[in-house]
Order: sequence, then structure tokens, then C-alpha cells
Amino acid sequence: MASFSSYRRPPRSAASVNADIRALWARTRGRLSADERTAYEHLVVEWAAAVRGESRRAA
Repeated sequence: MASFSSYRRPPRSAASVNADIRALWARTRGRLSADERTAYEHLVVEWAAAVRGESRRAA
């Protein structure tokens, strides 16, 4: 039986992740709680991976 972690969702586009980052900042008016900071950090990592993936596909 496969573990839950072995099922990955398809990667989102950099634009989609960026929209979530912008929405987070707008929703919090630039002041992040500890939980929001963690969410932001995860989004930035996801965004960077998406940018790398998109630039590889474009090359």
C-alpha cells in the first residue's frame, strides 16, 4: 500500500503561486502571524520551484 506522501499533486504555475502570495499579503495587510509566515515561506519555496520548472521547459 502506498503512503499518502507518495501521491503528489501536479505542480502549480509560478503565476498561480504568486497570486496566492499576493493574496496572503493583501489579506494580512503586510503583517504576518507565525502561522502566516510559515505559509508564506512554503509558498515562496513552491514559487521558486515553479519558476525553475518553467525555465527548464522553456529552454
